[in-house]
Amino acid sequence: MSEGVEWALHSCVNLTWLETGEAVTAARLAEYYRLPAAYLNKQLQALARAGILTSTPGPRGGFRLARAPEDITVLDVVTAIEGADDAFQCRELLRSGPGDHEGVDYRKTCVVSQTMRRAELAYRRELAGSTIADLKATVEKRYAWVPGMTRTTFENLRT
Repeated sequence: MSEGVEWALHSCVNLTWLETGEAVTAARLAEYYRLPAAYLNKQLQALARAGILTSTPGPRGGFRLARAPEDITVLDVVTAIEGADDAFQCRELLRSGPGDHEGVDYRKTCVVSQTMRRAELAYRRELAGSTIADLKATVEKRYAWVPGMTRTTFENLRT
């Protein structure tokens, strides 16, 4: 999984602490994390294409959440950044080995493929069961000062 997922998740959580209607530019978010703006903007654009963020052009433009935080799952963000393909792709390597291979779908009969598929489903269930609102609530519970510091930092960034 790329680090873009991590930055996308952090960005979504940070956007929950903005005032209603407020937006943050990619440049400000990037400066907040000390990242190249073009790199973070790529992740933010992917989130916008997936309907997770909205992007508003202009001097008061930027990014904001397109949906309520409780309506955005961690899986939504991961899928927006990484795509919908499974992490493990069965290449049916057993087909190249000895034995009769006619009509065998190794994606369904191979023990390795079945194990990886179960792991993929568990991984996706876990990510689908956690929302941006859940992450926000956990941060606020553990680090109550973070929302205020985040808002203040965004206000004071020069870009």
